[in-house]
Amino acid sequence: MISNTSKNLEFENVRPFGLRDKAGYLLGDLGNDFTFIFASMFLMIFYTKVWGVSASLVGVLFLVARFVDGCSDITMGVIADKSKPTKDGKFKPWIKRMSGPVALISFLMYQHSLANASMTVKVIVMFATYILWGSICYTAINIPYGSMASAITNDPKERASLSTWRSLGASFAGVIIGTIAPQVIYYADANGNQLVNPEKFTMIAGIFSICAFICYMLCFKLTTERVKFENDDKKEKVSIVKNLGIIVKNKALLAIIGAAIVLLLSSLMTQTINAYLFADYFKNINALSTLSMVGLPVNLMLAAVIVKIAGKFGKKEVSMISMLITGAIFIGCYIAKITNPWVYVAIYTLTTLFMNVFNMLIWAKITDIIDYNEILTGKRDDGTIYGVYSFSRKLGQALAGGLGGFALTFIGYNSMAATQTTATTDGIYALATLFPGVCYIVVGLILMFAYPLSKKVVNENNLKLEAMRSSK
Repeated sequence: MISNTSKNLEFENVRPFGLRDKAGYLLGDLGNDFTFIFASMFLMIFYTKVWGVSASLVGVLFLVARFVDGCSDITMGVIADKSKPTKDGKFKPWIKRMSGPVALISFLMYQHSLANASMTVKVIVMFATYILWGSICYTAINIPYGSMASAITNDPKERASLSTWRSLGASFAGVIIGTIAPQVIYYADANGNQLVNPEKFTMIAGIFSICAFICYMLCFKLTTERVKFENDDKKEKVSIVKNLGIIVKNKALLAIIGAAIVLLLSSLMTQTINAYLFADYFKNINALSTLSMVGLPVNLMLAAVIVKIAGKFGKKEVSMISMLITGAIFIGCYIAKITNPWVYVAIYTLTTLFMNVFNMLIWAKITDIIDYNEILTGKRDDGTIYGVYSFSRKLGQALAGGLGGFALTFIGYNSMAATQTTATTDGIYALATLFPGVCYIVVGLILMFAYPLSKKVVNENNLKLEAMRSSK
């Protein structure tokens, strides 16, 4: 791979980092999540309840797609690292190139007109569109988007701010999708059972795809890459395999990969199962819409204080404690066996507060890891590291989707039945509470014992990098 060294080049015509960059970066993740969160929450619902595909087969799809992602994420990271900077920057042009394909393919995944097609046709279309969307188009925009944070600014506090604003973008998407989508796609029959409207499912997917495209274009327009990465073609080119071998030696990256896999396994399983929990266990879709709204006010509150809290106590330290508390609350919910949906929403709001502390800071941790890699190897490899991390997220997504489908099948879920058995609904409740509770505690323990970038170490690394760069 081409060796990358960084310089913060100050041009007179380059505006300073500010609110415009943060708003643009927020809009980028809002664009991502108009398709990603919608798929995480409702794609399995579409496949099982509109197309009549078994939950276990959908789980197989998610597993297969994520293994494909294993190649595409890392490959895209290398491509992004090798990309020659343009007048718009090194990473930002990919947002413009791929915004249309991502939005279009996302829409094509939710075509209710195929509901009466043969199962063979549905399975072929399901695998083709989902892999094309997630493993190719989404990867080609998400990897450069994540890598772009380190090119917008090299100031640690400003990067932490970008991470916070990115999390807010995801929160806005979660609220919009989680609030509007259930009200559009579900309707109640005479017995109060929650059923799905196929035509409206396709319609809302199209609307969210258009919203994603608009957000991507605004992200491209509003953000500016300031940290220029010089591609030195005269230096020795190292193979991809050797580069990945170097990255594997990065203890911080390995720890965050482990934490990310378990975290995504937990949070995405919860996102997927919540739709079944409120439709089949609580039988209250209005409560599901309300649940989706709690993340935004919580994140707005956190955004005002999280950078200061992390600056005082350290990103590792506050993330670790927040994960342990989140896990304890979920396990408490499982033991209490809550039957009132509004009590559950109130408790879930509390878990969201602690859960999102970690999410607010995760992208700032990735830039810390990129800095740490530069100290270890003399190379940043922003795109490759982000690609490796993104692959770990996709692995967590695969396990969540795969296990979610297999678990629903195991507990006896019948996708075509209006009502489920008591044993099945109790199983759904366990998947929504006990499972994530254990996972969040595991994430906290990984951060405690395996992740080396404490507040003290990060501050020391910043001083080392300043010395390294000033000597060049």
